[in-house]
Amino acid sequence: QLLGWRLSTTLDGVTTTIAIVETEAYGGSDDPASHAYGGRTNRNSSMFDAAGTLYVYRSYGVHWCANVVTGPAGEASAVLLRGGVPVVGAEVMKNRRGRDDHLTDGPGKLCAALGITGAHDGTSLEHGPVRLMPPMSRDPIRVEEGRRIGISRAVERPWRFVARGIDGSSLAPT
Repeated sequence: QLLGWRLSTTLDGVTTTIAIVETEAYGGSDDPASHAYGGRTNRNSSMFDAAGTLYVYRSYGVHWCANVVTGPAGEASAVLLRGGVPVVGAEVMKNRRGRDDHLTDGPGKLCAALGITGAHDGTSLEHGPVRLMPPMSRDPIRVEEGRRIGISRAVERPWRFVARGIDGSSLAPT
């Protein structure tokens, strides 16, 4: 349901926004691939917060990755934001990434382009510096479902979702 929604940051007075085009769902104690599988820790604590919280973690000690917490408080579940399409601030994203292409087509790339770091972990996606906003377009989205990637457990779950045909230029505010 997050496909087509917009994720926006306003950092140091500069706004960047993407349209979400790829996600991957993670459960809690019932999902061996989830960070919450073994229970609450300092690292995954915000996964147990209420829906609408941002859960940010480091992947392999290198890349920040952002998740939207989706469950009720106390029950861990989150959706990893795997990819997006730049909508606002593409030049800023290029500067942050140091390149002109593949700005937001991976969870680490997405966070780097938007300036999301561990400092944003546990913040509200409604009131914090990282905001989740509804889609600009009400056009239907073609969604492809598949297996999660980049994990070694519970890979058979078809919890990866990719939106096809979303063009960032049609989503920019007028």
